[in-house]
Amino acid sequence: MLYTNLFCKSWYLGKKSFKISEDLNKLLIVLVLFLCETSFAQTISELNIQGNNKTKEGFVRKITKVKVGAVLDSVAMEADISRLKRLPAIAHAYYQTERKEDGSYKVIYGVEENFTIIPSANIYTTNNDEFAYRLGLYEFNGLGQNILFGGFYQKDIYSSYGINFRAPYLFSNKLGLSTNFQSLTTQEPVFLDEGVAQYRYNNTSYELLGLYEFNFNHRIEAGANYFTEDYEYKSGATNDVVPQALEVDKLLYKLIYAYNKVDRNYQYVDGFKSTFNFQYVTTTDNTLPEFLIGFADFVYYLKVGEKGNWASRLRLGLATNNDSPFAPFAVDNNLNIRGVGNTIDRGTGAIVLNTEYRYTLFEKDWFVLQGNAFIDGGSWRNPGGDLGDFGDEQNLRIYPGVGLRFIHKRIFNTVFRVDYGYGITADATNGFVIGIGQYF
Repeated sequence: MLYTNLFCKSWYLGKKSFKISEDLNKLLIVLVLFLCETSFAQTISELNIQGNNKTKEGFVRKITKVKVGAVLDSVAMEADISRLKRLPAIAHAYYQTERKEDGSYKVIYGVEENFTIIPSANIYTTNNDEFAYRLGLYEFNGLGQNILFGGFYQKDIYSSYGINFRAPYLFSNKLGLSTNFQSLTTQEPVFLDEGVAQYRYNNTSYELLGLYEFNFNHRIEAGANYFTEDYEYKSGATNDVVPQALEVDKLLYKLIYAYNKVDRNYQYVDGFKSTFNFQYVTTTDNTLPEFLIGFADFVYYLKVGEKGNWASRLRLGLATNNDSPFAPFAVDNNLNIRGVGNTIDRGTGAIVLNTEYRYTLFEKDWFVLQGNAFIDGGSWRNPGGDLGDFGDEQNLRIYPGVGLRFIHKRIFNTVFRVDYGYGITADATNGFVIGIGQYF
């Protein structure tokens, strides 16, 4: 319609310059008048938002593309609806059009809101009696502006906590801000030639990121994270080269690019998304040298039949190959391999594939019971090793398993999941991983 409008204006301004026969000229005039009148009649003269109680109407108008005075465009309205359904505040969205007496159109955007003050929980165990959990509380629609604010408490032998703030549309419909603080303390295995040492590890960090959305499918995040790492030896093997106490200040520069073409319909997800994360870390101590790290996640969802959903995630990562026991990629229950245990290994490279089939076993009104069967598999490059490490049997972990999902369709991210992973590779473990939200 935009091109029709431009043509109409060009015709009325320049028709006298055309040298054509009188009959052809009359025919073209009739055709142009028809196209122009049709185009002008399809103008949006009214845009209403309905169903929003907590979400501000001004916010919905700010992030959607269709405006009063624009030409009616179903493609643009479909894009707006997909955008709204991605917001934490919105469970479902739709549009309606009504033709008015003057030939213009009234457009209605209807939304069904989520409840957005949500607790978070992650619990994981293994067959060696290990138990850890993380509890949190988050508001995902602060001030009715899609602002996230909240925090967490974690108990993993030691106590940890963090505070998070994220406002992707704080300054405009494209520009936002994110800031985070955390003090994370865990018991970390350090893998030495002499054996495994156990260290108390603390990471206290302050992060500030700028958020920019190019368009509906593409966005970037960029910023810095200042943090202090503190290692304290507790038990196990020792090495004269590896200190038993170490405190290092570091500065991390971060760049994230994300592509998202995923459509959601309550518990069903369809489409593809990818995230590229690049970091450069400087340090004040050569014991933990500066390094580069980059990893990419590729996630594909496919709706299968009426009740099925297939989901897969591939992660590829590499870091500077320092021969250090404090390598950046970890093998961990809550990150990549369900049932494997809490940080059982580290590496300077990672290849991880998670794939699962989700099936709706029961659905009534707001409640959904979903079952899933999964396979998590991955391999790591040893610190100072080579790419051939990915093929070594000792670095390969494969964990099939099954799980359940208890889903509330009208409360954002209320997917209570229970998964049980059972290792089938050498020296494998098994255990439960319990949390809120789909695993990926």
